Amino acid sequence: EVLAASPAGGSVYSATGSSSSIASGRLSYALGLHGPCVSYDTACSAALAACHAALRALQLDECGMALVLGVTLMLVPGLGTSFALAGMTSPRGRCHTFDARADGYARGEACGSIATRRGVGDAGLCVLGSAVRQDGRSASLTAPSGQAQQGLLTAALHDADTPATSLALNEAHGTGTALGDPIESGSLVGAVLKSRDVPLLVGGVKANIGHAEPAAGMTGLLKLALGLQRGDAAPNAQLHLLNPHVRDALRGVACALPVQLTAFGYDGQEDVRSGVSSFGYSGTIVHSVL
Repeated sequence: EVLAASPAGGSVYSATGSSSSIASGRLSYALGLHGPCVSYDTACSAALAACHAALRALQLDECGMALVLGVTLMLVPGLGTSFALAGMTSPRGRCHTFDARADGYARGEACGSIATRRGVGDAGLCVLGSAVRQDGRSASLTAPSGQAQQGLLTAALHDADTPATSLALNEAHGTGTALGDPIESGSLVGAVLKSRDVPLLVGGVKANIGHAEPAAGMTGLLKLALGLQRGDAAPNAQLHLLNPHVRDALRGVACALPVQLTAFGYDGQEDVRSGVSSFGYSGTIVHSVL
């Protein structure tokens, strides 16, 4: 849209500059890369879907190292206006994740990337496993499915050969919507929390920086990686009064939603595990285990 309204709209670069397939292809061209090169669009779960594909490419020895990026920019108002008219964004301009004020999300820009290779990296961080699923038929196209989310979490933990009891941190999708947060909390209980005695620390980066949409999964993954390196969980910004539906879902299970910087004990483990979720409003949902 920006190009079409400018003199550059008639140039030979407008086609390549407007194509998402060229976004990834141009990087491979500039860096001289020959491995799999794909642009992913699964809405809000796109970055973690790309990370899943990179993990599989490494496991299948299609490449020795993979570069995964998630980017979103707000250049024109049209999309934001349509989301607001659909009631998806917060009139208060905040993602009140897990909070009683949850009324939609705030849009945010982001650009983040990781480089990953087979084996454990220099920092000791490793993507152990992941899974991609679909909500299928739910209450509506954009309505989440708790059953599908539970299946996703179970599949990702199985792929990573990780018991639910070994997780220390979980980065939720956590958009701060009245419908999504309670369903995600219930899914976490069904697939992870019901078998735990030690509280799982759960957070959501969208309350800090907004919902980065296609790049959202990357922001959650990077936040989680930093938490694992530092040995602490960042506070849940905007969390003042717990959403009563979230409270009901989490009642009686070992779960903590930190409101201040919280250290977690390694208990002698060298390979503390954690999970990050990213759910697309298209229905495509992804979970990765680090």
